Amino acid sequence: MPSEYRLKRRVQFYETDAAGIVHFSWYLRYLEEAEHALWRKAGLSIASPDATIGWPRVSVTFEYKHPLCFEDEFEVHLRVVELTNKTIRYSCDLVMGKISVATGSMTTACVQKGPDKSIKAIQIPKDISNLFQVWTSASTTQ
Repeated sequence: MPSEYRLKRRVQFYETDAAGIVHFSWYLRYLEEAEHALWRKAGLSIASPDATIGWPRVSVTFEYKHPLCFEDEFEVHLRVVELTNKTIRYSCDLVMGKISVATGSMTTACVQKGPDKSIKAIQIPKDISNLFQVWTSASTTQ
């Protein structure tokens, strides 16, 4: 049961702004990229084409500490830090070597998708929640 995923990345030119640093919006994309990799590690897809449930983001925060620039290599450390009946909360650390680039968190809710595009929060199905565990310092990585 995964609780953590470490994604290695290199900054692409199109991710940078006119100042030559990564635009702030990309940090959320990095977090989601690691989240999707974590789900694949568990044998799942976060967005199967025929899925009747979805995972909208209900809260996201980031604190930026050091800029990332074109060609920088960094890692995204994603952890499941809370698993409730209806939500999953992740923490995220972006690091470049020993430098802390950013820290963040994201909470996603499990919802039932209606035919009219409505959504309603529901309990996370056990066949999904049973595949994840909450990260502790004793948890193993990848």
